[in-house]
Amino acid sequence: MPLSFLKRAESPFERISHETIAMLGDARHSFDLASAVLLAGADASAIGADIRATDERINATEQRLRSELVVHVSVRGGEDIGLVLGYTLLLKKIERIGDQAKNILDLAEEGISLAGADDVADFNARRQEISQMYVEAADVLATGDAERAAAFLARTKEMNADCERRLHGYMQSDEPGH
Repeated sequence: MPLSFLKRAESPFERISHETIAMLGDARHSFDLASAVLLAGADASAIGADIRATDERINATEQRLRSELVVHVSVRGGEDIGLVLGYTLLLKKIERIGDQAKNILDLAEEGISLAGADDVADFNARRQEISQMYVEAADVLATGDAERAAAFLARTKEMNADCERRLHGYMQSDEPGH
């Protein structure tokens, strides 16, 4: 590109933001695949390698970016410490999503399937909502909109509380399960 040297260089945090957003895309991919195995009865053996490879990519990116953040704060001092800590925590959370997708896959590989369950439609609706939340989280990160971030956080806390209530209900149920 002519005069490309005049283009403003991307800051380290812009690049980290872009890579974090890409990690969210990978996390969504793994979640969607693992959920398809558990909820729709997709072939775990056909999907497992993809989920594991995606998790390895997420893990490698998380480790590399956290190292870059440590170097950045070491060189630049404490002026960016809040941003560095925020990204460090976010990266770790995204890395855990990959682990959770593998846990969902492990359930399916052990023979657990919810494909024929009476409430599979509810599970699928929740899966779709969660999958869309990955897109929303990426958009919030890209725009840096603090109000949307706060609303998103409140929604995730509400969803977590609902899931915990449901899980407690399943654990206390007298209905047979497998």
